[in-house]
Amino acid sequence: MTRIMIRVDAQLTDELSTAFPHLTARHQPATTALTGELTDQEELQGVLSLLSTLGVGVVEIVTIPE
Repeated sequence: MTRIMIRVDAQLTDELSTAFPHLTARHQPATTALTGELTDQEELQGVLSLLSTLGVGVVEIVTIPE
């Protein structure tokens, strides 16, 4: 598993955050950082696809060292 942080250009509501149960949402002014363990690239692509479907832009994706 790889620990990932995905920063998006929106402050996700609690309701939208539940779409990502395996990620923890941390709200900052005008952005949200979603952090958690992802199994593989396929799971990351699924998260990115869902964000795109919701109309949420991705600002950055960072792999967090162990």
